[in-house]
Amino acid sequence: MTAHSLKTKYTLTALAFGIVFALLLAAALIYQYRGEMLRLSFASLTTLEERLEANLRENANETAVQFAERVSEPLAERDLQTVQRFAAEILDRPDVESVEVTDATGTVVFAQSDSAPLAGSAVPPAPFEISAVVHTAPDARQPNVKLGVVTLKLSRAQDAQTLANLTQDLKHTRQDSFSSLAFTALLVCLLLIFASLVVAWFMARRVERPISALIKNADRIGQGDYTRPFGVVRKDELGELQEALERMRQKLRQTTITKNYLNIVLNSMNDAVLVTSPDGTIKGVNEAARKLLGYSEEEILGKSILHVIAESEQANFAIDQAAQETRETVVTTRSGQTIPVSFSGSQITTEDPQFQGNIFVARNITDRKRAERRIRYLARYDALTKVPNRMQFQHLLQQSIARSRRQDRVTALLYIDMDRFKEVNDTFGHDSGDRVLEVLTERLTRTLPKETVLGRLAGDEFALFLEGLPTDADNRGPIAHLARQLLAEVGKAFYVETQEVFLTASVGVALCPQDAENVIDLIRNADAAMYYSKQNGGNSFAFYSPEMNAAAVERLMLKSKLRRALEREELVLVYQPKVDLKDGTIVGAEALLRWRLPGHGDIPPSQFIPLAEENNLILDIGEWVLNRVCSDYRQWQRQIANPGRVSINLSLRQLRQTTFITRFKSVFAHHEVSPTCFELEITETTLMADIKRTVKLLDELYAMGLHLSIDDFGTGYSSLSALQQFPIGTLKIDQSFVRNAAVDASDATIVKTIIDMGRSLNMEVVAEGVESEQQLTFLRAHRCSFGQGRLFGDAMTPQDLLGLLLEQRTGQKRLEKLFA
Repeated sequence: MTAHSLKTKYTLTALAFGIVFALLLAAALIYQYRGEMLRLSFASLTTLEERLEANLRENANETAVQFAERVSEPLAERDLQTVQRFAAEILDRPDVESVEVTDATGTVVFAQSDSAPLAGSAVPPAPFEISAVVHTAPDARQPNVKLGVVTLKLSRAQDAQTLANLTQDLKHTRQDSFSSLAFTALLVCLLLIFASLVVAWFMARRVERPISALIKNADRIGQGDYTRPFGVVRKDELGELQEALERMRQKLRQTTITKNYLNIVLNSMNDAVLVTSPDGTIKGVNEAARKLLGYSEEEILGKSILHVIAESEQANFAIDQAAQETRETVVTTRSGQTIPVSFSGSQITTEDPQFQGNIFVARNITDRKRAERRIRYLARYDALTKVPNRMQFQHLLQQSIARSRRQDRVTALLYIDMDRFKEVNDTFGHDSGDRVLEVLTERLTRTLPKETVLGRLAGDEFALFLEGLPTDADNRGPIAHLARQLLAEVGKAFYVETQEVFLTASVGVALCPQDAENVIDLIRNADAAMYYSKQNGGNSFAFYSPEMNAAAVERLMLKSKLRRALEREELVLVYQPKVDLKDGTIVGAEALLRWRLPGHGDIPPSQFIPLAEENNLILDIGEWVLNRVCSDYRQWQRQIANPGRVSINLSLRQLRQTTFITRFKSVFAHHEVSPTCFELEITETTLMADIKRTVKLLDELYAMGLHLSIDDFGTGYSSLSALQQFPIGTLKIDQSFVRNAAVDASDATIVKTIIDMGRSLNMEVVAEGVESEQQLTFLRAHRCSFGQGRLFGDAMTPQDLLGLLLEQRTGQKRLEKLFA
């Protein structure tokens, strides 16, 4: 029942009830009124009739007595004429209908009647008869004597007319009163009907709201929504119904899984779900299926499952088989697009035929397929340079070697490694380094012949091979020409962050089958030849020779033994004195690290520091150096108040440590030495690696009291404007410029410019690698502040340096002759 029909029913019922009640009330009122009016009319008429009859009787009696008195004397005298005359007078009265006079003997003396009826009377009523005895005149001497009897018949017509008029008046009065009563009753009935309608409407409305709420809640329950409880607010039967429905809702929520709930679950799935009949007709789909296929529910329901399977897959698609396995297939969308999916099917097991069928779950695997292709690509090709990676390159090289064997040909492998490429990454960042590698790959690809295969084996290591070279010819010439072309391409300027950067490379060449007969040995030998080129200064190429393996083996051996160097105390510190070029006074020293490997002698840092950075041992080594320098300095201070300033080399990896500042502070505090006694030497590439962070760190170091210097100045990529950001106090001229400064005008100009620039910036300038008096004279002539090099003595132990300082304190100067 709807709310509208409920209101209608209540209203009609109230209307019918009001009408019936009003009719009954009106009928009762009218019936009662009519009865009362009739009784009142009857009583009124009866009373009036009785009163009229009494009056008539009284008048008749009085008239008869009077007439008897009048005719007593004439009758006694037997004067009949007089009697008649008196009788005629009486008869003339309108109410006297007849007069009869008898004497004492009963003889009628006079008798006459008026037979004319009263006007307006249809049937005259029966006359009223009264008699009076005629006596003689009273006398005291004799008693009254009866003379006769007078009989009068009085007409009731006038009384009847009066009653008739009264009756008519009462009738009109009743009619007027009834009309008024009827109008009043009608008004009361209408008010009652209206009141009943209003009461019925409010009652229906009061009942409608909870019933409507019950209907909505029941509909929600019917749809499987059990989340919203019933609001039980009534205390009547509807309230009990609400409580019953609420109990039902709670039980259903706990125990029942409805179609709506299942729809919610299915539509919440990311995978497409298609429910079909046993023959494959689609009976239901979820939201994910509609989105995947592009069909609306009305468009896809009733179609065969084969309708969404791509034509190329339909031949191999059997519904019975697909409903029992998981497979990959391709579906076609409404727009014709094909999408790869993982298709999993299962049968609906039930005895009810209407529920039998299959459920297919389709998952879009486009991203997975794309990822698989990407993985397969990345497994074979380098993601950055888009050339074969090490695995694919080795696979292609293996195929080339096999073809060369069958054809009795030679395969040449060129191993390419960039020189000092790490400085590009450290200075400009890895993104810039990657861009350089991309540009390098493009250049090499353009230079190489089309049949040449280029691959990236590691970070900045590339390799390429040439196949089909003749066996009976000397292939070194064409290969050398190609190597020179490659070096020329590498040597062209690279533009990194609007700056020109010039790089070089080292190339190693190995031939198959002359140098090796398999992939592994061929790559190893070409790598050895490349390393030989790098050891000889780079920017060159070399053909493999068996002796080169010894160097490669030695490098690998050093790399493995370096891990134990700290534990075995094989690292030592030596100090290179720093001399004031004005008078030869030793004003400090530079701490230099050496690796004293048993059976190999002292290994310079240029050999093992790169290995330490590759193995990530540079952090431990750097901390060991700082502790040892502080310890030595503390020992010197026990004998000399001011041993001078000691320089310590700082690597980029140390600077990148988050605890770098804290470690330095703790070491100085532990050895009770002042940071002002030390100077940190930082290369230009280290400074430019991350300028904002580096400036902040160097400011903190400078605030601690540490002096800062730029090592190997002039060999990096920094600009003067960039260097001005750092709190630098010293410039160290690289020994490559000092070496020929006295004999080469270009180097002389560079050294002189650096000295003048340092002096103009109020910086100290230190020249490294001073090995001859000629160099010393040049530096002094251009007012260089300090110098280091073999001319002033080789690097020495802490004890030997202490001896020099003690001698200097007593006035003995070993270098006095150089500055005479």
